[in-house]
Amino acid sequence: MGYSLFLMPLLVSFIISTLLLIVFILVNRRCAIRDSRITKRHLHKKGISRFGGIALIIAFVITILLDKNLVINTPLLGVLIGSGAILILGFVDDIRQLSWKTQLFFQLAIVMLVYIMGNGLAYISNPFGGVFLLSSGIGYVIGFLIAIIWVVFLMNAINWVDGVDGVSGGITFIGVVTVFILSFRPEVNQPPIAIITAALMGCFAAFLFFNFHSAKIMAGTSGSMFMGFILAILAIFAGAKIATTLLVLAVPIIDALWVITERFRAGDSIFAPDKRHLHFRLLELGWSVKKICLFYYAITVIVAVIALNTNAVGKIIGFALVALFMAAVLFVIRIKKHA
Repeated sequence: MGYSLFLMPLLVSFIISTLLLIVFILVNRRCAIRDSRITKRHLHKKGISRFGGIALIIAFVITILLDKNLVINTPLLGVLIGSGAILILGFVDDIRQLSWKTQLFFQLAIVMLVYIMGNGLAYISNPFGGVFLLSSGIGYVIGFLIAIIWVVFLMNAINWVDGVDGVSGGITFIGVVTVFILSFRPEVNQPPIAIITAALMGCFAAFLFFNFHSAKIMAGTSGSMFMGFILAILAIFAGAKIATTLLVLAVPIIDALWVITERFRAGDSIFAPDKRHLHFRLLELGWSVKKICLFYYAITVIVAVIALNTNAVGKIIGFALVALFMAAVLFVIRIKKHA
């Protein structure tokens, strides 16, 4: 396989993303647009554009459609349509702030459409050998439910971690690079996945250039949902690589589960924005945004290396170790906060 096969989509998506991001930044400054959607979930400068995700999605879709080495089959077309639907949903939310019920309804609708178009979960690996088939009967129903919960949960988990500059984009970039490397493994050998992830790498590299602290543009709802959506779908699209993705995204996943648990215990809505997330707790301790970003990146890179070099049992152990580490960090933060 020639390097140009993957270099071209990376460069094309990077250039398109860069141009679109610059346009959105300049238009935002020229028109003096003010963000009327500042919530407890985000920490960013007033007046910053929320439309970075639109640039990401447009660049990704155009790059995939222009690539002559990819066959746009029904499953891939479903991913592109789903991405476009997320762009529209996110744009409306960034303008009008939709209720969590409305967002969840359309998230479920988008994921079900993508699933029906061929991005189904045919099997999941048995950690102790073999696979569990989910292609027919009760297995199909179980696979459908797992896929729906998996994709919708990741869409929201990445959306929630998008609270400070650079975190969500950096984690997603590392996740995409991991799948890109995985696609070259002899036992995997998936050039189409490598092309798709190369296009995504270009998009997110361009976005990080403008989104790292202090950010000139943020992902917005469309961007953060797209990040979770594309990573979750890639895990299915690439052949049930859920365990790998689960480990690579261990930090935002565990953070989301922790926050959901705390909100439930407090009697609050699990979708209500607040400052219970890890990045806000670290900010309260005096950590800088850049330090928080590097902390997230370092853990994600470490677990990505583990994910690429272990079997299913190793991934489960790795996830458990990250969970213990996160619990220890949160415990120490709680002690320092009340000291």
